[in-house]
Amino acid sequence: MTLTASYERCRRLHAGYGRSYYLATLLLPAWKRRHVHALYGFARYADEIVDSFTATGDRSQALRALADDTARALVGGPVDDPVLPAFAHTVRSFGIDHADISAFLTAMTADLTVTRYATYDDLLGYMEGSAAVIGTMMLPVLEAEPGAEIAARAPARQLGLAFQLTNFVRDVAEDLDRGRIYLPQEDLTAFGVSEEDLRQPRSGQAVRELVAFEISRAREHYAAALAGIDLLVPSSRPCIRAAYELYGDILAVIEQSGHEVLAGRARVPKRRRLAIFTRHLAASATAGRAERRVTVEVP
Repeated sequence: MTLTASYERCRRLHAGYGRSYYLATLLLPAWKRRHVHALYGFARYADEIVDSFTATGDRSQALRALADDTARALVGGPVDDPVLPAFAHTVRSFGIDHADISAFLTAMTADLTVTRYATYDDLLGYMEGSAAVIGTMMLPVLEAEPGAEIAARAPARQLGLAFQLTNFVRDVAEDLDRGRIYLPQEDLTAFGVSEEDLRQPRSGQAVRELVAFEISRAREHYAAALAGIDLLVPSSRPCIRAAYELYGDILAVIEQSGHEVLAGRARVPKRRRLAIFTRHLAASATAGRAERRVTVEVP
């Protein structure tokens, strides 16, 4: 597969599975956009391996093959894979830390056998590899302001955690259909929620109270991430501000439903998504023009 075709494959994966973040990436300069698609496409590709096969052995073998192919692609070796050429090119272009890639693949492998998390600290250990490292992998592409590279890392990690916890709250029923419960067992116990309660067609009062608690926890991660947006270069800020608002709106939709998460998947209405996108469009255009001027003036 040519590099151009690989980037297009990643873009299609992003567009198909990550509607909110994909919409936000349209606010990035085109040269950054394809690299974000490559990182998202790789993460989604691995996640689909975990979720798509029926047998654990098949999934384990497929993940091992992906890890081997990834290692080969990162050193310039040939791979017969639609996503890895673009991913490897992005990793090499921006010097993305290979340890983050390894941590991510380790987290994906854990999904094959670990289906419950006793405490929030246990869940955070999993999200370290499945979400926090996605934030630090994205950071070189999005670019921190000169001198802010180290300071921007912690907020980037927090945003990854916020996004994933949002997904866990929204997808309780979907995850349970796959045999997994990501909400900590200690929280279920504290709110008097049984696994049978999570299998009901609608959320009972105890489930709603549990969801409200997890939303407040997710908002703490969003708050910890917010200052990091201004540490990015101006051309990346509109995208991340939009993504921040789009994902945060998922929590708002759940709250507006009375914290109902079992009757159906919470979705931000298209009109609201487009309103958020439009609100940041002017800032994106202004920052993009300024970036092009600097590129021309400073070889």
